Amino acid sequence: MTPHSLAFYVDVVTTGTVLGAGPAASPDAVTKVLGPDFAENTYGDRGMFRDYGLAEFFWDRASADSPWAGHHFTLQVHRLAHRDRAVVNEVLRARYGRFTPRLRFGKLQRLLDRRGVPLVEIPELPANAPYFRTFWQPASRVAVSVIGTYGEYSTPDKLRVGDVYGIQAPLSAGEVESRRERDLSRPRRSPR
Repeated sequence: MTPHSLAFYVDVVTTGTVLGAGPAASPDAVTKVLGPDFAENTYGDRGMFRDYGLAEFFWDRASADSPWAGHHFTLQVHRLAHRDRAVVNEVLRARYGRFTPRLRFGKLQRLLDRRGVPLVEIPELPANAPYFRTFWQPASRVAVSVIGTYGEYSTPDKLRVGDVYGIQAPLSAGEVESRRERDLSRPRRSPR
């Protein structure tokens, strides 16, 4: 039995969805799954996201008359470190129980490995390195962002090295390849 919120994270990384709502789900479909308690933010008439506390879903559209198209979702795992019970909405708490203030990457990775769901480390975006590391699940196209090293003003004080910062989907194979190519083309410092 996987304790508490670990089952939730395993489900998300394995399926690439939040309770079955994937990155392409419509706003109405996500609200049907996660409930009506959300904050809605828009960027003009072509971009929107809904903040359900722990989970955020993002949409865009070609014009104001066009339907919203799902773009991605994120789990803002770092918010749990503030120990605000309201961060996890009622739907997730009812399904998975208590959520701990920090998610240790090592625990999550071991549980996924036991289920045959590997996470592969990919190059970090230069702006985030070395403070963050990213691990990717190719089948579900989920990315897990982990604190790689502490940096004043770069990483949250309430998280430790090895804690999960956030989870996002999708991260396409094309983006992963682009990161790998960019990493190979970066100049390396020679050892002294």
